[in-house]
Amino acid sequence: MKVNEVLRVKGSTLYTIGPEDMLSDSVIAMAEQDIGSLVVMERGKLAGMLTFREVIRTLARRQKEHRVGPTPPVAEIRVREVMNPEPLVVQPDMEVNELRRVMLETRQRYLPVMDGGVLLGVISFHDVARAVLEEQGFENRMLKAYIRDWPAEG
Repeated sequence: MKVNEVLRVKGSTLYTIGPEDMLSDSVIAMAEQDIGSLVVMERGKLAGMLTFREVIRTLARRQKEHRVGPTPPVAEIRVREVMNPEPLVVQPDMEVNELRRVMLETRQRYLPVMDGGVLLGVISFHDVARAVLEEQGFENRMLKAYIRDWPAEG
């Protein structure tokens, strides 16, 4: 199974935000859409990724800073300040087993899928797990049907 097959099953919905948008707006969008990442786009190109990991790290850092002195409100933070500006990207023809290995080794739960300079979508660890489970279920059904229809020896 390849990454493009997982994208096909997942669907084409893609949530984006700009680097100058407010982090607070991003958090609201992620909560309302029940998603863990936003693609950061600037002038039609991938500028970075914002995931719940960057949001949590930013909030934790701000909380620690607040303990030693006043800090600007979280509402004033721009996406550019906290996004991952160089996310690892994967190709649509990558095998899912290789994708799983990369996700585990890099601890990345959300990876943009690029074909040349074109963003095709974002693959999450959840998307991969669901696709693999569905593929295994299909293979199991096919094997059971094959065994059930096994010709009798005569």
